[in-house]
Amino acid sequence: MWFKIVMIVGVIVVAGGWIVYGIHEYKMRQEEKKLPKPRSEQFKKTQSEVSDWAKQMAAFKKPVAKRQARGDQDDDT
Repeated sequence: MWFKIVMIVGVIVVAGGWIVYGIHEYKMRQEEKKLPKPRSEQFKKTQSEVSDWAKQMAAFKKPVAKRQARGDQDDDT
């Protein structure tokens, strides 16, 4: 008889603990979603390098071919 009562109370306590744990985890996930994601130093470095490279590519001017610079025409015609 006592064993049944102890087991029922134990099951209720454990189930209540899991419910409280689940609610706590849910609230923590909601709070973490509001915060900005932390960025590592390596990520920041790579991002700045890509940004610098993109600026260089935007400022890049295609070199003029020697034939076009002299005004020569193709010999095929």
